[in-house]
Amino acid sequence: MDETTVRVPATSANLGPGFDCLGVALGLYNRVTVTRGATSAPDAMVDAAAAAYFAEAGTAPFAFSWKIAGDIPRSRGLGSSVAVRLGILHGLDRLAGDTLGADTLYRLCARLEGHPDNAAPAAFGGFTVARPDAVYFRCDVSPDLHFVLLVPSGEVETDASRGRLPDTVTHADAARNTAHAALVTAAFASRQYGLLRGSMRDRLHEPYREDSNPHLRAAVQAGVEAGALDGYLSGSGSAVACVTLENPEAVASAMSNVLPAAQTMILQADNAGVGPVG
Repeated sequence: MDETTVRVPATSANLGPGFDCLGVALGLYNRVTVTRGATSAPDAMVDAAAAAYFAEAGTAPFAFSWKIAGDIPRSRGLGSSVAVRLGILHGLDRLAGDTLGADTLYRLCARLEGHPDNAAPAAFGGFTVARPDAVYFRCDVSPDLHFVLLVPSGEVETDASRGRLPDTVTHADAARNTAHAALVTAAFASRQYGLLRGSMRDRLHEPYREDSNPHLRAAVQAGVEAGALDGYLSGSGSAVACVTLENPEAVASAMSNVLPAAQTMILQADNAGVGPVG
């Protein structure tokens, strides 16, 4: 095999209180094509993924070119960097004869990302809970649950956003987040999505990211008033997501009124994760 194309879903991480551990794969995709032979221009993210792959596989590095096409907005908190890293890892593995398994490729991606919250759902689909050592839980998400996204034109740089977070938080904030993260996990694991109502509120990261995402609170409030269960900042932003079991179009319209220039999307979860095209 000299060429392969891999499809990687968008991901939405944190889901409010699940900082660096909760995530879900969404029905929005990028396609990464990897071709043995001619090389592409140097790219730090791709080069690091390739180096990690060849070191782990114990395979002699080979020249390759790559290209990416698809619909995942860049630097909006929807897993665009994971789509690159995981797509390259899976593409190289297919060209090398499927040397590494899905779990190993996921662990490599999580290590390159620095946290597993986007890597796990992109790798395995559905809703996931993942620890930094790449131990994870996953479950399918019902097609009845819709994710309504408000996607502004402005990008948010993840590393800069993480730099705004405090080194310590109060016990009260930590306890509230623990309860909310547990309820979010229970809701997805049991499909009792009503538990999400009021449970996606966060005190660990969202308050410190509002300066760069000033539309957050108004967009969530508008979505909830239109019938959504709750809402949250997707990753570090700038996208905001609301989850709803009914009237997703009304939720999208209400959120759009907060920031009319932004794009709105109504998506369902992707339960398959990364995989070859064709």
